[in-house]
Amino acid sequence: MYVGHLAIGLAIKSKFPKIPTLPIMLGVGFLDIVDGLLIVLGINHVTANLNAGPYLFFDLSFIDWDHSLMMALLLSLVWALFFSKNKQVALFAGLACFSHWLADWPMHNMDLALYPYADTHMGYGLWGKWGTGSWVFEGFFSLALLIYGWKNFKKEHISIVWPSILLILSFFNLSPWLSPMKHAATLAEPMASVVHGVFVFSGFLWPGLLITWLIHREQRKHTV
Repeated sequence: MYVGHLAIGLAIKSKFPKIPTLPIMLGVGFLDIVDGLLIVLGINHVTANLNAGPYLFFDLSFIDWDHSLMMALLLSLVWALFFSKNKQVALFAGLACFSHWLADWPMHNMDLALYPYADTHMGYGLWGKWGTGSWVFEGFFSLALLIYGWKNFKKEHISIVWPSILLILSFFNLSPWLSPMKHAATLAEPMASVVHGVFVFSGFLWPGLLITWLIHREQRKHTV
């Protein structure tokens, strides 16, 4: 899941507008920000597979240091601790972070370990079972969250036109036909894995920061 994570962040922020945006919008992508870095460093491992749909084109061979259940809980706690000066903000930061693992579970193909190097793996596997249909499902899931967010933000007189446009463009960019991951998967190793890691890292860091800035800009309009 990709755009769905960002849509979850927008929905959480819309429901709790007093919570700062950054802990939420970077929180929902924190596990993948870590994952991207670890893939680049060769600690996590992915394997190019052009048959691995609908838009990833890589098998997630070993992502236990951030996407196992134990590490997802631990990293959610770490993310929350960054904001420990305010207990409420820390709570929402941690919840936003762990929402990533919860949203990944229906999509991933049994590559979510119980803990690092565990034999037990989880994931309902909609990517494998539905193929392109899982991308469509993610689109409708994200759309529902965007509509929910629009309604909540409207009450605060906050426009999310630009964040919505960003999510829509990102959704179609990471489609079965346009996904940059497909091009990365055609590269020789280790470049294929490195490029994959960079895409994962930047795909959550920069949109999270941009959406944070866009919402902050809207909020300032009503505080001046």
